[in-house]
Amino acid sequence: MSDLFRGSSGDITTGHPTTRNLAPAPDGPPPAPTGPMSATYPEASDQPTDAIAYGPDIATESTYRLLGSLADKRVLQLGSGSGAEAIAMARQGARVIAVDPSLHRIETARANVEQAEVKVELHQSDLAELPFVRADSIDVALSVFALANVDDLDRVFRQVHRVLHPECAFVFSLPHPAYAMLDPDDADAEGAQVVRSYFDRSVRPWFTDTDEGEEHLRTIGDLHTSLSRANFRVDTILEPEPSGANHSPFWTEAMPWAPATLVIRARKEGI
Repeated sequence: MSDLFRGSSGDITTGHPTTRNLAPAPDGPPPAPTGPMSATYPEASDQPTDAIAYGPDIATESTYRLLGSLADKRVLQLGSGSGAEAIAMARQGARVIAVDPSLHRIETARANVEQAEVKVELHQSDLAELPFVRADSIDVALSVFALANVDDLDRVFRQVHRVLHPECAFVFSLPHPAYAMLDPDDADAEGAQVVRSYFDRSVRPWFTDTDEGEEHLRTIGDLHTSLSRANFRVDTILEPEPSGANHSPFWTEAMPWAPATLVIRARKEGI
């Protein structure tokens, strides 16, 4: 088998019809989210596998149209979550490679991919280590909240630039730095309390039952500068308002006061 289908932990390509030894997806409702949203979203979001979501309680890709047609496209997903986005993209005809440093998230995604009977290539790997992806071989790159847990974001951006075709899109979402200023537990229809400076970049450690990590908050200016250094051109910045009456487990009364999700699309320049 070629190196394209092999990661540092071995070949864990999944979803092929001949693969029948994988555990089924867990039954019952998702666990209640704990820690910051970047620790548990989208894995614990219980989102449908027929839509690509960028964050909780906002519209989906069908509204924002950032990725374009995915039919016959090679897509790199940084951060597998529960596998829901990868499944949705595979159902649209994409050839998806999903990468995540967490073995637990990879196993969760693998089980859900198998249950959905689609093909997704899964690799447990640091998001800045992509030796199994050839240069200039990816048509679209996507990440949902996973980059908030990356220390050296410049290194990840350089790797994504290496594997993308020129002028192709890199779309990612993060917890919005303005929302991080608010106390989500002390908000209501009258207002929300500011408890953190927008410019506070201190690291926020988190722990869940299965993983641990650190959330790194960055301003919009920080992100734009890092993308420019990696030779990306930003063409879209979205700060979505909350939508829908049926709130997710991630909903807080602070969400109407500041955007909880930041979505950026950048395009590879140069070679």
